[in-house]
Amino acid sequence: MPRHFSPNVQDIADSVYSGLAYRLATHQGEVFPLHVGDTWMEPPAGCRMEDLHVADFPGMHRYASPQGMPALLDAIVERVRARTGVATDRDNVLVATGATGALGAVAGAILAPGDEVLQLAPHWPLITGIVRSFGGVPVDVPFFGAADSPETAVEVVRERRTERAVALYLNTPSNPTGQVIPRSWIEALVEWARREDLWIIADEVYEDYVFEGEHTYTRPFAPERTIAAHSFSKAYGMAGNRCGYVVGPKEAVREMRKIGMHSFYSTPTASQIAARRVLEGPGDAWVAKAREQYKATGAKVAARLGLPAPLGSTFLFFDAAPYLDATGLGGFLERCVDRGLFLAPGPSFGPYPTHVRLCFTAAPPDAIERGVEALAPLLGR
Repeated sequence: MPRHFSPNVQDIADSVYSGLAYRLATHQGEVFPLHVGDTWMEPPAGCRMEDLHVADFPGMHRYASPQGMPALLDAIVERVRARTGVATDRDNVLVATGATGALGAVAGAILAPGDEVLQLAPHWPLITGIVRSFGGVPVDVPFFGAADSPETAVEVVRERRTERAVALYLNTPSNPTGQVIPRSWIEALVEWARREDLWIIADEVYEDYVFEGEHTYTRPFAPERTIAAHSFSKAYGMAGNRCGYVVGPKEAVREMRKIGMHSFYSTPTASQIAARRVLEGPGDAWVAKAREQYKATGAKVAARLGLPAPLGSTFLFFDAAPYLDATGLGGFLERCVDRGLFLAPGPSFGPYPTHVRLCFTAAPPDAIERGVEALAPLLGR
């Protein structure tokens, strides 16, 4: 077998959520798969794959337009205009294979080999591999828990910037911390990025899940340099459909389409039909119900573990250092697995060697509570 592989992928982790996930299938007893960010809820009725029929949607098994189905593009444009107030049309949008595929198209469009992306950390784990896949260099910027004002938000980023930096990646509401970046901080970061002539990659896939306060959209502050990622997976329980989108300057989206064309080509047609139906139908009511359920479960889990309630997203991220022994984080995660509990390791999210992430929506609330009861003694609770 030839031994040459791309140097871009040599340092990419092959398992970012848990190296112990293979034991899911062999564990005896109840399993609590809280390591992956997903929801136990099915999409709204009428927006599921079982609701789609060729008689109603001729051609649903054929290719869609590589940019996205015109009807879905129009629904997205209307939604973005209403939510952000920014002038938007079809040329500002690319529909992609989930926000993951969308962010891959972003990286491919803006990065040259050696270009650095400043990543507010802890961050969504796949962004690191995406940046590396396209020859970029991810630069972790410890942010959540380090910044406490607009001024310090800028300062911690400035300290990590070099002349090779071309973009700033931020995620709010945050995966994994459950924090929401305040409006004043975003304004300060955007103004700094403008002065430094950086792209801004705004990962806003949890925009619908803010429990305290409100979500601040980044694009209105600098539409000429902001590329915003959005997700039907996180918003409507459609992770398996693989449908998301990005919105940005027309010139940037034109380049992103080239990457999409030569990677995933087009997003699954049936998934786009379901996405259009959810935007035009019961999506808002479903989100409202899910948000209340997520908020209640997140607060209950946090209280049981002695942690602050999350302000948004679907996660808790905490330091397990006081409860580790000589076996370190790996041993702690093994002890969790012995109880059927799977958590995501902190190093996947940046320089957090003793942290873990817990998703409190990956199973029904009663199962989440049983999983937390299995975890609590390991945290001295």
